[in-house]
Amino acid sequence: MARLSTLKPLLASLKPTVAFMAEGRREMDRHRDAQPWRKWYHTARWKALRWSVLLRDGFTCQRCSKLVGDTSKLVADHREPHRGDEALFWDEDNLQTLCSPCHSSAKQREENRARRG
Repeated sequence: MARLSTLKPLLASLKPTVAFMAEGRREMDRHRDAQPWRKWYHTARWKALRWSVLLRDGFTCQRCSKLVGDTSKLVADHREPHRGDEALFWDEDNLQTLCSPCHSSAKQREENRARRG
């Protein structure tokens, strides 16, 4: 029977992946925030468009159908990622209302899968 002491060397050789993932996330955020289209999210035009999408969708997440009263917890999400394409960014038909949990989990996983091919 194997002794538990044999596990110690194996565990010591594992890399601390949490710190690595956090650093990768910071680098990804720096790259994304350097994109010129990021400033579009801070314009009055975007805020008006976001509001019209939230109204159109009745403040209801289009994924889980949850009605959310706190608009800070709703996201005007691009159905098709715009990747800097100005026409896609401003296209109201390309926008949908998502609650923060749906946007931050399921939608991001789908986009990451699609990006990887």
